[in-house]
Amino acid sequence: MKKVIFAVLTLLPSLVFANTGAVHLDKAHYDLNDKASLQRGAATFMNYCFGCHSTQYQRYNRVAADIGIPEDLMAANLIVNGAKIGDLMENSVPDKDAAKWFGAPPPDLTLVARVRGADWIYTYLRSFYVDETRPFGVNNAVFPSVGMPHVLEPLQGTPRAEFATHQVDGVDVQQVVSIKSDGNGEMNNEEYDQTVLDLVNFLVYSAEPVQQERERMGFWVLGFIVIFFIFTVLLKKEFWRDVH
Repeated sequence: MKKVIFAVLTLLPSLVFANTGAVHLDKAHYDLNDKASLQRGAATFMNYCFGCHSTQYQRYNRVAADIGIPEDLMAANLIVNGAKIGDLMENSVPDKDAAKWFGAPPPDLTLVARVRGADWIYTYLRSFYVDETRPFGVNNAVFPSVGMPHVLEPLQGTPRAEFATHQVDGVDVQQVVSIKSDGNGEMNNEEYDQTVLDLVNFLVYSAEPVQQERERMGFWVLGFIVIFFIFTVLLKKEFWRDVH
């Protein structure tokens, strides 16, 4: 019951934003059938996110099998901290230290795509901008005052925001209207957006690894129900033929 309550409370802020239209979310056109995208997303996650965030409800060997990475390559390139191929994907940052550095322990990201949604993650990772007033020198248009550095900045470059002033209840409020990179990153805008989409694709997979199998099975179940319904109708007519 506590886990259910926690999930509802975690989901509530994103529902409020969605219902009020306070945050525009860009569409994440992810594709769980794209193994290359999933592999790139896994590499991005391990290289840039796993230092703080874990996906502790997954195992390395299950991920390798699902997204088509040979176990020897997985062990050589994507497993860190001396973990073994059959271990859970846990990072080595103690929660106490993480809370001291970031104000709160970075959350596990196994289910983040189910809690926040793919569109939210996709927009969030592309909405950081320079803000010298923040502890890490960046803010986020989707998650204001977020306590997280822009870990993908080496790829995107330095993002700077343009603001417009609006009045809310008679008070002037600045709102981010656009964010543009200085162009000093390793990628251009299209490449960066694709990298973020690959990462989102991997996180969507992580949240429900059996999704594709479930959907495939669903077609067979629906087909069985249709066939069973036909035989049921014919059987009913046979039983009730003499009655009518």
